[in-house]
Amino acid sequence: MGDLSELPTKQSALRKAEAVRMELRFQPPTSVPRVKTLVEQYRAEKMPSRYSTRRGYEVWLKNHILPRWGEQPITALQPRPVEIWLSSMDLSPKSRGHIRGLLHIIWDYAMWSGLVPVQANPISLVTVRGSSRRIRQPRNLTVDEFQRFLRGLEDPFRTISLVCVCFGLRISECMALRWSDVDWLTSKLSVQRGIVKQRVDDVKTIYSNQRMTIDAEMLDALKLWKQTTQFSANEDWMFASPAQLGRLPWSFDTVLRAFVKAGRDAGIGGLGTHSMRHTYRSWLDAAGTSVAVQQKLMRHGDIRTTMNVYGGVVTNEMQEAHSKVVRMALEKTN
Repeated sequence: MGDLSELPTKQSALRKAEAVRMELRFQPPTSVPRVKTLVEQYRAEKMPSRYSTRRGYEVWLKNHILPRWGEQPITALQPRPVEIWLSSMDLSPKSRGHIRGLLHIIWDYAMWSGLVPVQANPISLVTVRGSSRRIRQPRNLTVDEFQRFLRGLEDPFRTISLVCVCFGLRISECMALRWSDVDWLTSKLSVQRGIVKQRVDDVKTIYSNQRMTIDAEMLDALKLWKQTTQFSANEDWMFASPAQLGRLPWSFDTVLRAFVKAGRDAGIGGLGTHSMRHTYRSWLDAAGTSVAVQQKLMRHGDIRTTMNVYGGVVTNEMQEAHSKVVRMALEKTN
């Protein structure tokens, strides 16, 4: 309030203190929002609309973030306590990294909404060691292993595995294909949507939405399945489920069980559906495909996701690479 020269007596100090006290009484009180409140508002305003992303966020919020931090003010989310908390969790580094990322998003939302002053996001200082590394290495099948695996599958699961391994599709993209996505005249396949937990949604990224060349032998395999299935109308699901009367495709769980059984019967162990996409990537390498072409065929937005190399790409190279992979997949099944 001032020094002794300005406030020489007790009375003058008390008068100044009372003036300051009155001034503070008329200032609007400042309150720091609780994490729980911010999460509720974030859900309403900024939560991603894509079902699989939103579902993942809700799992981290419900099971981890809200039980620990929900009643705390957002300012309690500081680097040291957050990092200690994450380190204590019995989760994989990748999962802990996802939780750290969501905390970062919540802090950003608090600043964006004006509920806290704009500042450096403190979660940027939180480190999760090993969050970018896989605990289990992805399974890549050799051509011989894939052929043994394929022999243990009946349709539609055989054709599903061929589509996944010959185009590198995620299982959510494969199961969301309709017959209208196949352009039979130009031999093109359009990847336009995904399906997770039987909910149709957008593909994972804008780069995943592409028209892909279909090799002639792969086109024949699709024609054969179209002639076999009872759901062959233009707007039918390519892999429609009879149990659902064609209204929905086969479920992920059913496909996974078929893949696991076929892998074990083939003596190569239980396989996840994403093994087909990893196998596609390794076969592109084996076929001598340039990294730039691999990036386009894998539909990665950043070439560093495929490999940390840059380069150009031309259409005929993509078609040649696709045909080589189809030869690998089909050479022993014809």
